[in-house]
Amino acid sequence: MGSLFRSEEMTLAQLFLQSEAAYACVRELGELGKVQFRDLNPDVSAFQRKFVNEVRRCDEMERKLRFLSNELEKAGIESRPPGNIEAPDPQDMIDLESKFEVLETEVKEINSNKETLKRNLLDLIELQHILGKTQVFFQEAEQYTLISSAYRQGAMAEPGTSEDEAGKGPGLLESVEEGQAFTAASQTKFTFVTGVIARERLPAFERVLWRACRGNVFLRQAEIEDPLEDPTTGNRVYKVVFILFFQGDQLRTRVRKICEGFRATLYQCPETADERHEMTVAVRKRIADLESVLQTTQDHSITQLQDIAQEIAIWQQKVTKIKSVFHIMNMFNLDVTQRCLIAECWCPVEDLEEIQQALIRGTERSGSTVPSILNRMKTTDNPPTHFKTNKFTSGFQHIVDAYGVATYEEVNPTPYSIITFPFLFAVMFGDAGHGTIMALFALTLILLEKRIGGSGSSGGGGEMFGTIFAGRYIVFLMGMFSIYTGLVYNDVFSKSLNIFGSSWDPSFFNRTGAVPNVTNCCPEGTNCVITGTGENEITIFPREAFNGVPYPFGIDPVWQSAENKLVFLNTYKMKMSVILGIAQMLFGVILSIFNHIHFKRYINIIAEFIPQVLFLMCIFGWLVLLIFAKWIIFYEDPNTAPSLLITLINMFLEFASSPKLANATVVVDENEYSVFGQTQGITGFQRMLQTFLVIVAVLCVPWMLFVKPIYLYCKHKRSTKKGEYRRAYNVTSEGDEDEVLHHDEEQLVDKKDEEEQFEVGEIFVHQSIHTIEYCLGTISNTASYLRLWALSLAHAELSEVLWLMVLQMAFGFGADSPALGAIIIFALFAFWAALTIFILLIMEGLSAFLHALRLHWVEFMNKFYVGDGYKFIPFSFERILSGEDEI
Repeated sequence: MGSLFRSEEMTLAQLFLQSEAAYACVRELGELGKVQFRDLNPDVSAFQRKFVNEVRRCDEMERKLRFLSNELEKAGIESRPPGNIEAPDPQDMIDLESKFEVLETEVKEINSNKETLKRNLLDLIELQHILGKTQVFFQEAEQYTLISSAYRQGAMAEPGTSEDEAGKGPGLLESVEEGQAFTAASQTKFTFVTGVIARERLPAFERVLWRACRGNVFLRQAEIEDPLEDPTTGNRVYKVVFILFFQGDQLRTRVRKICEGFRATLYQCPETADERHEMTVAVRKRIADLESVLQTTQDHSITQLQDIAQEIAIWQQKVTKIKSVFHIMNMFNLDVTQRCLIAECWCPVEDLEEIQQALIRGTERSGSTVPSILNRMKTTDNPPTHFKTNKFTSGFQHIVDAYGVATYEEVNPTPYSIITFPFLFAVMFGDAGHGTIMALFALTLILLEKRIGGSGSSGGGGEMFGTIFAGRYIVFLMGMFSIYTGLVYNDVFSKSLNIFGSSWDPSFFNRTGAVPNVTNCCPEGTNCVITGTGENEITIFPREAFNGVPYPFGIDPVWQSAENKLVFLNTYKMKMSVILGIAQMLFGVILSIFNHIHFKRYINIIAEFIPQVLFLMCIFGWLVLLIFAKWIIFYEDPNTAPSLLITLINMFLEFASSPKLANATVVVDENEYSVFGQTQGITGFQRMLQTFLVIVAVLCVPWMLFVKPIYLYCKHKRSTKKGEYRRAYNVTSEGDEDEVLHHDEEQLVDKKDEEEQFEVGEIFVHQSIHTIEYCLGTISNTASYLRLWALSLAHAELSEVLWLMVLQMAFGFGADSPALGAIIIFALFAFWAALTIFILLIMEGLSAFLHALRLHWVEFMNKFYVGDGYKFIPFSFERILSGEDEI
């Protein structure tokens, strides 16, 4: 928890690595994962660095591995998980490159052969369909020939028929309905073309043929029932067989060009039936042979891909590690001898010993006789922020980092958010039943985290499920806290539990002669219980029905049946929201003192922390005290219970005025009564105390505004005088010596020069903005915490509406027919459960989560958290292989 409270102590280290040992040392550091390297060549392009050729070779190997992975995916073969494989030596790259080259060539050759075989098979299948479909066309033509011959013979036999009329046959393009068709007895010889075309191109193909050939082409078509596989894409395509009749060489050329334009495949079809039969038999035999060869090729391809699947994950991990090592080495500098690489890196101070041991192992494995050197450096650069987290705290740390990474050694809000975040969520979500469902769901994810996490970060459920799985411990705590707040509210699926027995006298409800319609005697916001409706409405006063012993835990279940339940819970939750909000804001201000002490900004304690605490407590701390006082004090006359909001406003608008007494001769509004009682001494004490608090709160504003700028101005004047004295002393000194400034020392000098540029106006403007933001923000932030009350009310009312309108209505069925009632209850219960999960748990849960997130980011963390740091991202093979970091 110590490292989580404040970031790890970081140091900038300089590494001196021999060229032959650099790869092995960086590889060991990558396995360790506790070093973040700095780029010492920021102005050098990626193509001009020393190890750019090695990186390009790794890119080429990755391309080949991606090709093999795609082939495995197409074949539906899964690769074997590799485990943790050590990064190979640089000389192993040659073996890997040659192996990948051979595999890529073999797979491409097999794919090419398969594609050729599939294309030949497709051609034969299309030709088989053409032979079968055109045989039907030619048989129809023979029938038309017989009909035409009979027609001519009958016409010749009829008296009065001329030879010209009898010799006329049906025209080529005339309709069959008119009794005309193409016949072999025609005097002109027609040619035909057969082929196959995609079904979606057929309508346009017909229109172009008709327009280009001016209706002199006769088209017959027949659809192929089963789709055919495209050998190039592997998609299933529906195609159509067609035959075109025409005459003349000019039309032949035109028809072929149109077929080529529409990507139709043309085939030669014999004219006689015997030739077509012989070709059909030959095609079927070739199809059988091709299918056998194709199956053998497919089996060989599957066998080879299965062998690749056993090793490809290992190869990918090796190549990734090699590439990442050379990518890091491109950040190094060479010394003047070109034999030593110089690197700079950030690392935790407590891990320096492990880093040194990793360098020793790398040097020994490389066979180098010169040891690697690690030196700590002094720098003015801000170190990265690093928190050691585990699977429980990492989710909460990600929530804080989403707002902004903590400044180096700044107080981290995560340890406190582990409790406050799910608690504020539960205040808005408070329902023991809904919290139980949420906690059980998260507990299931926790118990199955090894099985789910082993299948990937998202568990195979997509990005949304991956996010929920990563925050499973957050969801579990939100569910557990919701159970607690639900029991405090005594709310379980909008119903109350009477575990300890009500503290209100039940005999009062059955008392005869109870006074009806006396609601006016119990003002809004008081603790009277009102039951019944209409003429049966009864007001129960605490003095008459309350037994004096509070309900042991939570809200008394009697309020579940009260008509003024909503009024009572409104006042309770509203005041509770204000108390929780002010407590959290005060806690945030208190945390700021740890930053002031750690960074030795002691002026901030005097000029900011003390006036901020006083300003907050004098106004809103007093309001919290009034809330508790009003809860504790019993008012004889409910009309004398004052409004806390008006009391707070009157502190400023009616400054130094006393609250009125209940027995005053002048009738006053209830908001002008004292909270603590109705005696002259109490009202006078309240007046004096409120006057003092207002004066202190007003004085805190100039305190925050002027003290710090004046102090900084005086301090700057003193440092300026000391600097002039030192410069005068240095000018008179003799024997100037040359100084060699390192890069970080030059930055330190520049930083000191910048600090000397002190602007009083900028300091005052900055402090004015800070003061105004805090004073106004305190008021707005307090009002913002009322969202706890609003969302809690909305969640409770939605839950009650679902119960009354769905589930309770289901219980009314079945009086006449129990079987029908059971079916209706079952159906409505399923409907109620679905609405509960999707609306109350998911939608309302997401809403409460976002509001709790806002309360932490804006209202709580801005009191002490700056968040302008940058995250420590170590060079780690584990992070790179998991996808967290990119090369």
